[in-house]
Order: sequence, then C-alpha cells, then structure tokens
Amino acid sequence: MNSDGARLAAPHAPEGMDEAEWRLRCELAACYQLTDLYGMSDLASTHISVALPGDAHHFLVNPLGVFFDEMTASALLKVDLEGRVVEGDASHLNPAGFVIHSAIHMAQTDLVCVMHSHTRANNAIAMQAAGLRPLSQKACVMMDFLGYHDYEGAALDEDERERLVRDLGPEGRVLILRNHGALTVGRTVGEAFCWMLRLETACRFQIDGQSGGVALHELSDATIAHTRAQGRRMLGPGGFMEVGRLEWPGLLRKLERERGTAYRT
Repeated sequence: MNSDGARLAAPHAPEGMDEAEWRLRCELAACYQLTDLYGMSDLASTHISVALPGDAHHFLVNPLGVFFDEMTASALLKVDLEGRVVEGDASHLNPAGFVIHSAIHMAQTDLVCVMHSHTRANNAIAMQAAGLRPLSQKACVMMDFLGYHDYEGAALDEDERERLVRDLGPEGRVLILRNHGALTVGRTVGEAFCWMLRLETACRFQIDGQSGGVALHELSDATIAHTRAQGRRMLGPGGFMEVGRLEWPGLLRKLERERGTAYRT
C-alpha cells in the first residue's frame, strides 16, 4: 500500500501488531517530527492522518497534548470512520481532526495520508482574496493541483466533509483553507508532506515579494499556462519529479541525523 515504508530501517512491530500498520505508524510519526523540524507545527494543534490497510477502514491520527517533536509510532490513536477511538485514549481525540481527515479517507481510498497545518505563511496567503498567485515558479508548477475551501468555522460539523471533498477535487493534492490554513493529501506519507513543504515555500516567496513595497513582475497568461502544464507532467504521478517519491527517503535520513530514531518507538 505504501512503498515508502520499505525505505525505513526495518522497524519491528510490537507483538500482535501487523507489520504494515507498524511501518505506517513509523512513517506518520516521522512526518510529525519533520513537520516540527521544518517549522510547520502549531503546538499540539493541527493533525496528520494515515489510512490503514484492510476492510475496517481505520486511520491513525495524533492525540491532543503530544507535541509534534515528541511524536512516536506507539503514541498515535487508531480511529474508525465513525469517530470512535479503537486504540488509545478517546479523550485525546481532536474532533476537528476527525471531521477533516475522515472526509478524505471516506471519499478517496487511494489517498493514504492527509496533512493539515496552520503556518504563518499559509495563513497569510489564506487571508488574501487572490490566494496563492502565480508569481514564482514554485507557485506556477503546483497550480493544477491546488484548490480552495471557504472558512465555515472550526471544523466540527460533519456536513462540512462533502464540501471539503468537493473543493479538493478528484485530482487535487493541495487545498488552501481560507482564513484558516492548508491541507495536503498523498498516496504516500511522503507525498502529502512534500506537497505541504512545497506550498509553504511558495507562500513564503509570495509574502516576501509583497513585503518589498515595490511593483511585482507579473507573468503572462501564456507563460503561466505553459508552466502549469509543465508542473502537471513533472510533479504528478509518473513524473520525473513526482512529489515525495525521491525526497522522502532523504527526509527520513535527515530526521535521523538531526533527532535520532526515537520516533520509531
């Protein structure tokens, strides 16, 4: 289900746990740690989830109160699509995390990982009426994968799920949550994380450019359309820069150099 798991350093599953689940737990814990390492965490707020293989349709998500830099594979909660915690302390489930993540996991079973963040940069762009503008190459190449979802208040109402799925679209990978933050998805943990990091970089570029107090160079419609098409070929499935495919193993190596292997416990 997730080829990136094979690149982890052979973690051993606890007794009674399926090896595939343990690998996904390790990858998700690594994703939390990397989110903190790259400055995209928000104390214990926001959430990242992974769908587990099997007919039970369970997914893993973080417990409230555990900071991203201390996340481990065994700390994660296992939740079903009805919002019931089947493993872990039910009082530590973030209900907003359930609503956002279950929406995607229910609708698109090929999307294994759903990542939500509210960073300084993506919130700055989410506040702007024009959103992420095609002012940089980083922004242009991801435009065909990008959508927007209007703010409806804290994500606690289950009927918002259908609108989240609609606004992401069947081929979307990045969703700017207006006045709120951002959401990315992927067929692997690595893909979801790398889309989020790409978005973060593009948002920072735009904010930095706008802060200069001078007129910005606008690209022509023809150049934008050409670059968007290039991005679809490069970054999409099968592209030579398919998001997450090559970066994720290096990110795991970086995490272990910087912080060790405690995430795999």
